[in-house]
Amino acid sequence: MNIEIKVPSLGESESEATLVAWQKQLGDSVVEDDVLAEIESDKITMEVTATASGTLTEVRKKDGDTVEPGEIIGLIKADATGASSPKKPEAKARKVVAPVVVEDEPEKPKAKHGVEAALAAKRAKAQETPIAAPVAAAAPSVERREERMPMSALRKTIARRLKEAQNTAAILTTFNEVNMQPVMDLRSRYRDAFKERHGVGLGFMSFFVKACVEGLRRFPVVNSCLEGEEIIYRNYQDIGIAVSTERGLVVPVLRDAGLLSLADIERGIVAFADKARSGALQPGDLRGGTFSITNGGVFGSLLSTPILNPPQSAILGMHTIQQRPVAENGQVVVRPMMYIALSYDHRIVDGRDAVQFLTTVKEVMEYPGRSLLDL
Repeated sequence: MNIEIKVPSLGESESEATLVAWQKQLGDSVVEDDVLAEIESDKITMEVTATASGTLTEVRKKDGDTVEPGEIIGLIKADATGASSPKKPEAKARKVVAPVVVEDEPEKPKAKHGVEAALAAKRAKAQETPIAAPVAAAAPSVERREERMPMSALRKTIARRLKEAQNTAAILTTFNEVNMQPVMDLRSRYRDAFKERHGVGLGFMSFFVKACVEGLRRFPVVNSCLEGEEIIYRNYQDIGIAVSTERGLVVPVLRDAGLLSLADIERGIVAFADKARSGALQPGDLRGGTFSITNGGVFGSLLSTPILNPPQSAILGMHTIQQRPVAENGQVVVRPMMYIALSYDHRIVDGRDAVQFLTTVKEVMEYPGRSLLDL
């Protein structure tokens, strides 16, 4: 009995992928759940596994070929064990780590200088021995190398989408700053109790998600998108949270963020981060999204102008927290401050809406009790 090896579903928005590499060769024996091949779509890399035990008897696609969902790429001749219960084809996500070339720099010889050099000159003069002119040490010979690697499908997609955003949207960025002291005090006071009650830590991102949800409710045009000559407004908030991985930036989406508690948001963020870094994200995790948040502050960024995540019309950029002098009630005090940036599509979002949205985020972060009181 021949078992077909098919390309798994890639999600609604993806119609093709690349067969990165076969892990089994013609004639190899395979066991159920053995990895047969790696397939890379625009968003994730997947492992195609055997649905039955047997022998790989046919390979219809070679490494580097483009494949489509449902396409047959090979056949397995099932043995007596494998023929009895073939399973539905499945794909497992897998993390891909690019090789890194590390070159050790040779240690350079130390030259005599200062007091040591003066003493040497004095001894040489006393012995009437001419001092040879110092000879500059030759630079150590280091092999110069370059490594050329093709862009992954994910990196190509990131590059294409970002360039499309710049070429299509009229991107403008507005800035503000947030005094993080109130949220930091709240976290410090309730962090342990929160973790004990909910089993997850209390971070800054969940507060920003809540603040953005409030802003999107007040200014729904920031949560809209442009399709042709129509503006699509939504009464829900699906917030994309940018996560940096070794393969590139991915943006998993928190569905119905407006209905989630702080604990639900924190659990969702932790789950997505774990899945992203272990390569377990599925196409459905990345699909959709009405608004995005990116946090360059974790890498030390003080200020940036984030690029839109099409077809969304706006994205919030968070940055590092710095102790800075600010004026409060006529006094100069030092507070933990964060610059925030909103990039938006000026074709449909006016500057007034963008500025007021950002002001709303600032207000909710600086007066977190107001949102609890629905003020």
